[in-house]
Amino acid sequence: MEWIALIAAGLCEVLGVIALRRVSLTRSLGSYIFLACSLGSSFLLLTYAMAFISMGTAYAIWTGMGTAGSTLLGMFAFGEPKEARRVFFIALILASAIGLKIIT
Repeated sequence: MEWIALIAAGLCEVLGVIALRRVSLTRSLGSYIFLACSLGSSFLLLTYAMAFISMGTAYAIWTGMGTAGSTLLGMFAFGEPKEARRVFFIALILASAIGLKIIT
């Protein structure tokens, strides 16, 4: 259950990045509520996961998922450059997260 919470925390972090972009474009109450809910959910789920998974592993996976997810989202949803180097380094982040899961 804790790994599912950690993955959900990472996904909520990606939603938080979407919310940050939305707030930067339209400063509406709905945007701020979306931001608070997504990042708040992310932190709550991360806190739950850290009760069972070591802090270093949980935090590394959470930040890795957020970084990789927001970068991929930027490339495919927001038109950011799609370079092979970016994809390679995102793959390294994902491989590191999988490696941490395997050794934990």
